[in-house]
Amino acid sequence: MKMTTRFRSLVNAPELLMLPVAHDGLSALAIQQAGFSAMAMAGYGTSGSVLGLPDIGLISSTEMLTHYANLIDRVDIPVLVDIDTGFGDVNNVMRTVRLVERMGAAALFIEDQTYPKRCGHMAGKSVVNVDEYLPKLKAALAARSDPDFVIMARTDAAAVHGLDEAIRRARLYAEAGADMVFVEAVTTREDMARVNAAVPAPSMANMIEGGKSPFLSAAELQDLGYAAAAYPCASVFTAARALQTWANTLKAKGSTEGFATPQNMMNFEEYYRFIGAEAIREREKQFR
Repeated sequence: MKMTTRFRSLVNAPELLMLPVAHDGLSALAIQQAGFSAMAMAGYGTSGSVLGLPDIGLISSTEMLTHYANLIDRVDIPVLVDIDTGFGDVNNVMRTVRLVERMGAAALFIEDQTYPKRCGHMAGKSVVNVDEYLPKLKAALAARSDPDFVIMARTDAAAVHGLDEAIRRARLYAEAGADMVFVEAVTTREDMARVNAAVPAPSMANMIEGGKSPFLSAAELQDLGYAAAAYPCASVFTAARALQTWANTLKAKGSTEGFATPQNMMNFEEYYRFIGAEAIREREKQFR
């Protein structure tokens, strides 16, 4: 089955689709090895991983898409990617969609923020007019070659103009042909249920530790009507804390003795297996 078809079927299944977000190749491998059915890749972790900078529109389209392509090539499950605001006008959007589809992604989302955008749970966001966003969404839909390739429309209007406007936009985006909708930074359970009752398309929740939305379990999100949930920050938060602890320990003690436990760190052989080196060595034997 094609990755696009698999992703679409997972979205339409009764069970909520959990989408952990990988920020680099190691996190992508960890997600796949944990047994998730699909994953996502987004600007927040990519900006941190590639640039060591926050998600405020500093990373270029080339940097972001190259990073996505490397990760998608490494895993064997469907991947949803974030293309921010489309990196320009309708022509840029169409080129981006074609590139993303060719690199093997199963789905993407495009948002209605102004450029430069910022993380959906940061203050100070702004959004474009609907009349400016809809042409981009329609261009994205027209550009895909595989009808199973899922295109999600994201609106950040709730934090800027209120939930009523966000719902109005989400309905317009669904009516324009978006396969899924993503109303970002909804702040209460009641409003989350309201979004899903009002919008005629599968929707995605964004679960961020310390973010603006209630952090709910997969079962709770499913009960509220969500089809999918993304976890965009946890992998990079986890990696940043682990690296910070390791660096501080090494600096303070001159050694990782005491820190290099199975809970904190893989050893050489464990990493060798995790990264797939063992399988690569076996594959090489076939050609000798």
